Amino acid sequence: MHYVCIANFFPLILNFQPKDSHNPHTLFLLDIEYIEIRSDADDGVTAADKRRTYNYRVVMIKGDTALDMRGRCSAGQKVLASLIIRLALAETFCLNCGILALDEPTTNLDRENIESLAHALVEIIKSRSRQRNFQLLVITHDEDFVELLGRSEYVENFYRIKKNMDQCSEIVKCSVSSLGSYVH
Repeated sequence: MHYVCIANFFPLILNFQPKDSHNPHTLFLLDIEYIEIRSDADDGVTAADKRRTYNYRVVMIKGDTALDMRGRCSAGQKVLASLIIRLALAETFCLNCGILALDEPTTNLDRENIESLAHALVEIIKSRSRQRNFQLLVITHDEDFVELLGRSEYVENFYRIKKNMDQCSEIVKCSVSSLGSYVH
C-alpha cells in the first residue's frame, strides 16, 4: 500500500492551519487533520497480463483514524479535497508550467472557505510572480470571490463575458475596483 500525504505538498490551502509551528507544511482542517491519497496495488498479476493496476482513494485522517472520504463528506469538503489535490499536483509536477486554470472553484464552499481559497490563490500568485510565463485563469460567476482576489496587489483586472445588443458574446476588460458599480 502506498500513501501520499497531499497536505505536505501544499502549505496554504483552504482553511488549514499549521499543525505545529516546527513543521508548517503539515496542515489540518478543523475536523480533518489532513488528507492522503492511498493506492492499493492489485497483486493479482497473471503471466498473460503483465500490467499492474492501482486503485486510488482519498482518505481523511483525524488522530489515528483514517476514513475514506467517499460517502462520508459534504459537497464542500469534496470541493476542498479536489482543489487541494489539483493545486498540490500542479505545484508538484507542473512548477515550470505557465498556466493554472480553475473552473468555478467556489462551488459548494461557504464564505470562510471562499476567503481561504482567495488567500491561497493570492499566495500562489505571489510566489509565482517571478515566473515570467505564469497565468492564473479562474472561471467564476462569484463576483465576491473576484473582489477578494482583487484586494491583493497582484490582481487589478478581470475579463467579463457578456452579451451585446446583438446577443453575441463580448469580452470586456474590467477593473476589480469597478465590481461594486457594475449593473447586471
